[in-house]
Amino acid sequence: MSLSATNAPRNNTSRSQPIQPVISIRNPIAEDGAAVWQLIGETESLDDNSRYCNLLQCSHFAETCLIAETDGRVVGWVSGYIPPDDPETLFIWQVCVSDQARGQGLGKRMLISLLRRLGERGVRFMKSTITADNAASWALFGAVAKQFSAPSDRRPHFTRDAHFGGHHDTEHLMTIGPIDPARLTPAPTETIFKKRGTTMSSNDTSDFTTFERLESEVRSYARSFPVRFDIARGAILTGSNGERYIDFLAGCSSLNYGHNDPDMKAALVEYIASDGIAHGLDMHTKAKEAFLETFETLILKPRGMDYKLMFPGPTGANAVEAALKLARKVTGRHNVIAFTNGFHGMTLGALAATGNASKRGGAGTVLSGIDRVPFDGYFGDQDTAAMLEQMLEDSSSGLDKPAAILVETVQGEGGLNAASAKWLRSIEKIARAHGALFIVDDIQAGCGRTNGFFSFEGMGISPDIVTLAKSLSGMGLPFAVTLMKPEYDVWTPGEHNGTFRGNNHAFVTARVAIAKFWADDGFQRDVAAKGEHLRERLASVAKRYGLGLKGRGMMRGIDTADGEIAGQICATCFEKGLIIETSGSNDEVVKVLAPLTIAMDEFDEGLDRLEAAVDAVMKRQVPKIAAE
Repeated sequence: MSLSATNAPRNNTSRSQPIQPVISIRNPIAEDGAAVWQLIGETESLDDNSRYCNLLQCSHFAETCLIAETDGRVVGWVSGYIPPDDPETLFIWQVCVSDQARGQGLGKRMLISLLRRLGERGVRFMKSTITADNAASWALFGAVAKQFSAPSDRRPHFTRDAHFGGHHDTEHLMTIGPIDPARLTPAPTETIFKKRGTTMSSNDTSDFTTFERLESEVRSYARSFPVRFDIARGAILTGSNGERYIDFLAGCSSLNYGHNDPDMKAALVEYIASDGIAHGLDMHTKAKEAFLETFETLILKPRGMDYKLMFPGPTGANAVEAALKLARKVTGRHNVIAFTNGFHGMTLGALAATGNASKRGGAGTVLSGIDRVPFDGYFGDQDTAAMLEQMLEDSSSGLDKPAAILVETVQGEGGLNAASAKWLRSIEKIARAHGALFIVDDIQAGCGRTNGFFSFEGMGISPDIVTLAKSLSGMGLPFAVTLMKPEYDVWTPGEHNGTFRGNNHAFVTARVAIAKFWADDGFQRDVAAKGEHLRERLASVAKRYGLGLKGRGMMRGIDTADGEIAGQICATCFEKGLIIETSGSNDEVVKVLAPLTIAMDEFDEGLDRLEAAVDAVMKRQVPKIAAE
């Protein structure tokens, strides 16, 4: 078997490039024979066939062959046949991808599509012969085997002596299967889109034109993971293409308890079926009362915390906006101190406190009211807390007394920079000394992500205000809370409000989440163990290539120091069925945000895919660096 297919990297910076033409996959017709022959002829690594051979393949064997085309040009080809004496086997003859379409995983997707199309005919095995040194072919067929979780085997088949009189290397027979029929869902039409550096696939009749036609260009995750997802359970997403993806993104930490937890789902269905209040502004409801009592009993009291709860609106940005407004109201001051690489939201007040230049650039106006100072470790070993203290002590530093100091204990979007307990205690002490409120933004790092329910547990700090959102609802429903010490609850009725400042459906699921996972310390111990396992696995991979390790708990990542490399790793992960994204100033950190409830076998399976992706990308860097 000859192969021409490679995996090209995804460069995150390419997201601003124009969308490329659609690549569609279909069975060939006789008229495609000449184009296929030309494509094979242009591919140096492939053995030539006669035009007549390709004509016969495109006509008599069309059912077991596929072509990929864009703008009327054939850019991909897979030929195969079903041996008459072995109707359960699809034997692959050639896989070919043109230069213009390489790097999109097209070869793998064509093979998967062909297997699915023939699955209804009883095909359960895929075979091909490959020379020992054809690494690309072994990798391709290995990826297909992994996609279907099927066993694979290789053994010598055509020896050199028997193969064209000794003029061709020994061919080894690669066998994949048996493949579970449940994984071979018949596929009508598969369409692959090139979306700014990655691919989109679908095995349903949708060609995704609805999204292109109606949805704003502001969408981003859809470009990194261009599949229409239909089903989610636990840590697994299933696309309309029938493929299974392990979710290491978890809604940017909005799904700490996984997708569709059965207990939360049952409680919500029962509540809706019984005509429970869905929308009630900030009126009293049974769902709200149950949540408040559970939160007090299982979260606040065991930690010795005394806070009032404010429901500012459904998002984390709403919670941050309320915190900033309250701090300014309490102190009578205007400016707030925030930190380098911080991320606090996309509305104007929260965005002003956000460091990311591209996010700030979308504001369209001046962002004011924030003084930015260096986060822990920003200047290496230099004590940035001492720097801040000196600036506030110096009346000529230009840094006014702040209304608040706003900080994340682990900067989720900023690159998984984790502040030390000592540094955080120093920042709190500085806030107290200068009459400022100490605010912890726990929106991404909280709700168990860094072991405790709050990310700052055990650090010896007591924030005046804490913001929570993301996983607070338990199953991804919009829900945010601003916690404040009672003495700072100086709002007048309606002074800060919002139409959706009490999502009763979220009250229901949040109560179940807290009761199920936080009634004792069992879940917290389990998360701590998984976090240590994650650290060990990532440290092993990082050490292999001299990369960095960042984060804390189940909020960790590998620092590649290069956004392009990190983007390539994430793209390769996607090709391997793993959803994972980048973080940091230049998208240089590959960030793991797996659900905290993920089963260990799935966790390791995802980490295996991540490790394989890092290996694949980093090994490509060696010859690249040598050439430079």
